[in-house]
Parts: sequence; structure tokens; C-alpha cells
Amino acid sequence: MNYLNREMIDKKERPVRVLQFGEGNFLRGFADYMIDIANEKGQFDGDIVLIKPIEFGSLERFEKQDCLYTVSLRGIIDGKAEVKNRIITSIADTADAIGEYDKYMEYAKLDTLRFIISNTTEAGIVYDENDRFEYTPPHTFPGKLTGFLFERFRYFEGASDKGLIMLPVELIDDNGIHLKECVLKQIDNWNLGEDFKNWVETSCVFCSTLVDRIITGYPKGEDEKLWEEWNYRDELIVTGEPFALWVIECPKDISAEFPLDKAGLPVIYTDNQKPYKQRKVRILNGAHTSFVLASFLCGNDIVLQSMEDEDILKFIQKTIYDEVIPTLTLPKKDLEDFAQAVITRFKNPYVKHALLSISLNSVSKWRARCLPSFLGYIEQKKTLPAHLTFSLAALMAFYTGNEIRDGALIGHRGEEEYRIMDDAAVLEFFAANSLKDAKEFTEAFLAREDFFGQNLNEIEGLTDEVSEYLDDIRKLGMREAIRKNL
Repeated sequence: MNYLNREMIDKKERPVRVLQFGEGNFLRGFADYMIDIANEKGQFDGDIVLIKPIEFGSLERFEKQDCLYTVSLRGIIDGKAEVKNRIITSIADTADAIGEYDKYMEYAKLDTLRFIISNTTEAGIVYDENDRFEYTPPHTFPGKLTGFLFERFRYFEGASDKGLIMLPVELIDDNGIHLKECVLKQIDNWNLGEDFKNWVETSCVFCSTLVDRIITGYPKGEDEKLWEEWNYRDELIVTGEPFALWVIECPKDISAEFPLDKAGLPVIYTDNQKPYKQRKVRILNGAHTSFVLASFLCGNDIVLQSMEDEDILKFIQKTIYDEVIPTLTLPKKDLEDFAQAVITRFKNPYVKHALLSISLNSVSKWRARCLPSFLGYIEQKKTLPAHLTFSLAALMAFYTGNEIRDGALIGHRGEEEYRIMDDAAVLEFFAANSLKDAKEFTEAFLAREDFFGQNLNEIEGLTDEVSEYLDDIRKLGMREAIRKNL
């Protein structure tokens, strides 16, 4: 059986308009997939060059398959479990920034180039004063980008229409703003001149983005079956869910140059992405954090089982629709549509998302994801949100144990042990307090300003209600306590 190659498909030649730092699964199943559709629908007409920015990894599979690969989206589509497969043709070439430095830098001179997309992990957008312009290439991603932009600035003699648009998708707040700050610091550090700095500030555009799609990566164990089905070998398969969202916040409107929305793709252009981030964090991530610990103690192990559990599903829906959505600022219909999409995503039969994986660092997650909705509800309704309050008691029940072993607090679900992973200070607190009387334990937990940013005991009625819920969990078991809460 042959590898996927250009002889098998009709690939149109297009100008290279995008340079992409990062060749991993997420960008290939998200941005490159969207650009491929926009090309097909006549809205973009541009190809991508993938840059491998680090030493780790190899581009051999891309070369072997002529930069072609299959994206397989698997999930609930129009109420049914479906699989949609697409061969991606939007990648024209690859370059190793370290092993093929000259080839990589030649792309700075490409007249048609307009966009730079990056996913160099959350640790990628950092300024390092010890990075050097003379390195080939500089070690950090902002250093590599600065050197690349400087080469373009010199080659085109500072032409204002040769600036680039940066679209970082690294999962940090205001990623575009931080990337620009790092580039400007590096320009100063390397003494690259005010003319270049002014060109970066006026001719280049740094967008901040919010991205959302679960990418499950290479289907290990399923690949040979898929090859037989497709009648070609593909060692670059990317699997993921159908849902996607790309929010692009930009100081100037780039929608005409990057019109992915015109191709029917879920791309939003805005001058303020914060309401969309708030929606995602509070509804999607907040729902996860509010139900997973209770669901695990009810006997479930993955998110899909939780969605099939009538008690847990009802708890999730009441939490989202009754307590989270009323605290958000986007139009109610947008919020309810997003919430329904979240429930559909949780029901994806192709994603086996372990509850224990989601449980990692639940104390800080509850503060970031649930506390804003919790406080917002109290401010609006002048009463406690019953389900978010219960989720605090469920967290305490999950974090119950007095033995720390190999960096984890040991909890028990019946006769079964499970490992609770969090910061050392958090685990030490629960090891010392979680077996105490419910009221004493609750008072100690809610008083931890380092956990919550404030003493939650000061919220009227909260200490009593959480301790009552915790008593119910201890006496009745998690399932009966949830039913009583509902």
C-alpha cells in the first residue's frame, strides 16, 4: 500500500501566504484544516510552510507524504455520531529552522508571505535577554521571529506593505500582546535600530487569539484499519472533535485578508476577546471543574459516562444554565448555544476523557473557573448558588485523605485508591484537615486566602451550607447527596 502522495489527489498550486511555527497535531487539525477549507471555497488562496522551530522531532514523514495528511473529525454531528475525513492540501513545504536555517530564512524574502501562525506551547512566548541575534537561529521563539522579521525588513528595505500579521495560538492570555512585547524587547536588546522597531510597530500586526478544539492526535492502534479503509498509508493522521472556535482579537480589521468566516468556518473577529474567553472558561472549563469530582465519587471514570448518568447530567445542566450563564455578558442566546455545544462535546463517544486527568490541580482550577461565577451569582441574586456551592463540598470530599505518597494525596473510592495531584501546600493542607469534623474542615478550607484570594467564610451562610453538604456526602454517599441537592 502506497503512502498518501500528490499523485493521488488534485492539488492546486497556490502562493505561500502563511509561515507556521510548529508542525504538531493541534495546528494541523485546527488552523491548517480551516485554511484548507477556505482555499477550497475560494475565500483564501494561500498555502502554508511549516517550520520546525526546535531540535526535537523530524520532518521526514511530511517529505514522505508530500506534506499531505488526513484529518478525521469524530463526534456528534446533527445529533448522530459521525466521522468526517478530509485530506489536507494546504501545506506546500516544510523547513527545519535549525537544520535548514538558510532555507527557513529565505522565506523572509517571499513577496506573497503575509501571516505567521504559531503554537510553541505556553512556554514558547518568553523573552530571554541571553538569546543572541548571531545564533542561527536564536534559541527562543520570539528571538527567531525577531530575526526573521529583521531579515524581511532589510530585504524589502522597510516597505510598509511587507509587514506580517502574527496569529499566535499559544494558550496564554493576550498571547499577541505578549509576543509583541518580547519582540520589541529583543529589538532593543540586539540594537537593531529605531527604523526596524518602528516598522514592526506600524507595519506588522500582532493579534491575540482564543482557540478551542479537542485534538486527540494520532489514532494509535486504529491506524492500520484506517489505511485499509482509505487504501493509502498515512503516518500523519490527526483525529479531533468537530467543534471548533477561533476568536481573533486584532488592533486592525484583518477579516478581509483572512476571510475564513466567509467559508462558513467558526472564526470570530473582534476588538475584545475577553467575553469569549470568559464564556469558554466559565461554561466549558467551569462545568468540568464543578462536576468531575462528584461524578468520580459516584463511580464514573470518564466524561462520557458522566453524560450518561442522569444525576450528573442534571447537575451539570442546572449549574451551567441556572448559575453560570446569568453571570455572563454575551447575549443569552449565544451563551445557551455555546452551552448546548459544550454538552454535545461532553457526549462525544470518540473521546475518552478521564475524570482523574481533569481533576489535576482542582483547587486552583475552582478558583479560576468557578469562583467568578459563584461570586457573580451572589452579587446578582443575593443568595448562594446551590450547585456551585455543592461543588465546593464535592471538592473537599474528593480531596479527603491523610497519606501523601510519591507526591500524591491518596484518596479512596470504596475499596479503590486514587491519586490526588496538586501543589504540595494544597496536599499538605488536606492531609492535615480532611478527616476533621465537617464544620471544622470547612472553616479551615474556606479561610485559605492563598487558595481563593479571600476568606470565603466571610460570605454569609456559606460555611454552614458547605459543611452541611459535606455532612450529607459523608453520611449518604455522593450520589444520594447530589440527588438531595437537586
